[in-house]
Amino acid sequence: MGAKLDELLELLTLEQIEKYLFRAYHPAGREHRLYGGQIMAQALRAAANTVAAERPPHSLHGYFLRPGDPSVPVLIDVEPIRDGRSFSTRRVVVIQHGQPIFNMDASFQIVESGLSHQTPMPDRQAPTDEMVPEGMKEGAFLGWRHDHKRLLSNTAQPPFQDLWFKANGRVPDDPVLHACLLVFESDNALLGTARMPHRDKMNRARLQMASLDHALWFHAEPLVDWRADEWLLYSLDAPSASAARGYNRGMIYAADGTLVASTMQEGLMRQH
Repeated sequence: MGAKLDELLELLTLEQIEKYLFRAYHPAGREHRLYGGQIMAQALRAAANTVAAERPPHSLHGYFLRPGDPSVPVLIDVEPIRDGRSFSTRRVVVIQHGQPIFNMDASFQIVESGLSHQTPMPDRQAPTDEMVPEGMKEGAFLGWRHDHKRLLSNTAQPPFQDLWFKANGRVPDDPVLHACLLVFESDNALLGTARMPHRDKMNRARLQMASLDHALWFHAEPLVDWRADEWLLYSLDAPSASAARGYNRGMIYAADGTLVASTMQEGLMRQH
């Protein structure tokens, strides 16, 4: 296991202060603002800690309210909205300096069988570990992007991209932990997809970008149908950019073609 992944797993081991109140920490050396995927993953971990283990998470909907301060731990306040026969709902508020920086509703469901279909996975082959550039092997996740050289161009590009990711080491067999890791990495490339058609006319130095919200739905069971430490394809598109906002979507597939999760996010794209 890489040092960065080991650190991330430690950050997902929350300090429980009271039954529904947790404290979470940040990566050493982090500056400026917190990564949104980290806060979402920690919020989901806190919510899951208050739900029966036989009810895995199936969806979350969150809003980023303020930039997170990496020098101060966060408090995560979980409100148990409902525990029904099949579903549990939790409302989560992440707090710093006495103010909410992120809020999220998360839903959990007992494992059930039912009608099933999915959108097929794009015709893409998973990379080998040897294909990952050396400079990307130190992070918590390994990543590999199709058409990488073309997408580096400053010319306008269609708002589509396909990339692979997986945790940089073996992850313990905790299904909620695998779900949290997927949530963490799901925030990594979404916002940049809406920027792709505008590369020829935007000034990166004068472009303010920030995630505004994030939604994710799980379609398949971790450890049963997929693992965060095995290659996952993230197929992304951005149907719209308007009113200084970019709208992005993603579908996450296991290498065998199973649709694991879907995401949606709107982000600020303000040119100064």
